[in-house]
Amino acid sequence: QVQLVESGGGWVQAGGSLRLSCAASGLSLNWYSLAWFRQAPGRERDFVAAINCATGAAYYADSVKGRFTISRDNAKKTVYLEMNSLKPDDTAVYYCAAVRASGSTFVTTASRYRFWGQGTQVTVSS
Repeated sequence: QVQLVESGGGWVQAGGSLRLSCAASGLSLNWYSLAWFRQAPGRERDFVAAINCATGAAYYADSVKGRFTISRDNAKKTVYLEMNSLKPDDTAVYYCAAVRASGSTFVTTASRYRFWGQGTQVTVSS
């Protein structure tokens, strides 16, 4: 049974930092890409970043490029999202998701991800 469990969300002032963690179980990370999505109230679930857990290659949404960093620790079966220079627009529930890796291609469409965590709230105040 695959489980993805997010942690690390919270409240921070604009310009601050947070690190999210996604602990995976029930799957071998070497076969998967893991991604972070976020969803603000009344909005669609948007792609944030993804990482190919076998190669370490990463891909980012333009809105977070240069501010967020995705990384993984395969031994701990955990993926991280380091978020710096946070803005009020980053406020959302952040979700971890997993999909079978496909070479150098990254999936940015939420509906194509098979496994999801329960989400963790990030609130950035101005």
